[in-house]
Amino acid sequence: MGFVDLLQQLANGVSLGSLYALVAIGYTMVYGIIRLINFAHGDVMMVGCYLAYFGVLMFHMPWQISWIVAIGLTSLLGVSIYVGAYRPLRRAPRISALITAIGVSFLLESLGLVIFGGRPKAFPRPPILDIGLNLKGVYIMSFTIWIPVIAGVLLLCLVFLVYKTKVGMAMRAVATDMETTSLMGVNIDRVIAITFAVGSALAAAGGIMWAIRFPQINPYMGIMPGLKAFIAAVFGGIGNIFGAMLGGFLLGMIEILVVAFMPHIAGYRDAIAFAILIAVLLFKPTGLLGEPLREKV
Repeated sequence: MGFVDLLQQLANGVSLGSLYALVAIGYTMVYGIIRLINFAHGDVMMVGCYLAYFGVLMFHMPWQISWIVAIGLTSLLGVSIYVGAYRPLRRAPRISALITAIGVSFLLESLGLVIFGGRPKAFPRPPILDIGLNLKGVYIMSFTIWIPVIAGVLLLCLVFLVYKTKVGMAMRAVATDMETTSLMGVNIDRVIAITFAVGSALAAAGGIMWAIRFPQINPYMGIMPGLKAFIAAVFGGIGNIFGAMLGGFLLGMIEILVVAFMPHIAGYRDAIAFAILIAVLLFKPTGLLGEPLREKV
């Protein structure tokens, strides 16, 4: 592989890794606060894609407005899932919440199949994101550049929210000690609902950019990206926002570079991610940046 080819693959790896990072943060935020693996997160991403799709093609919105509306509605969906499915089980055994998360995932997939149909749909790619570029011999599409830029801006906004605002301070306090935080007058339900809203909005943004990169959507499209994002969160350290970012970028780079250097194993691309998950759980269960978390009762 030449130097130009390497640069091209690195660009692809950064683009893919930024998508994993966006979706992984939703997993890690929810887990960090209520210790729940929200397995419906990938399907929330799918719903966001369909909302953006119908906003453009059915309601004839400009793609920018359609994306914003889809992200907003998906954040409301995340809050609705928390209020309707997870909040009643907050004090129930952990296995109950886990089974409920899997059930919500199946429910969203089945509703998507009934409402949207099982036939894949071509996602409209905006012209600005569909330009072929030749950067000194490196041939890439414009979305390869725009996706990491948009993801970077969203991640910076999240870091500002979590570390520079009162809501973010409340999130970190609840993640550290929910019981003590509630005794200090913080509305725990409100903080958790905001967490679900933010995580779901990031999932929708990641899903829309996923559909830009792979412009075909279907009701089951969120399964594999959701699993990959979960692996990225565990890889970086689930419960740690910066760990989720790092894990997402590294997983995307590893996937792209392994396939680029060893194309004969391209068919095992998904297996590589699951092998990473197994290795992390065996040798460093807390992930790259994670710390042992006190089990809540």
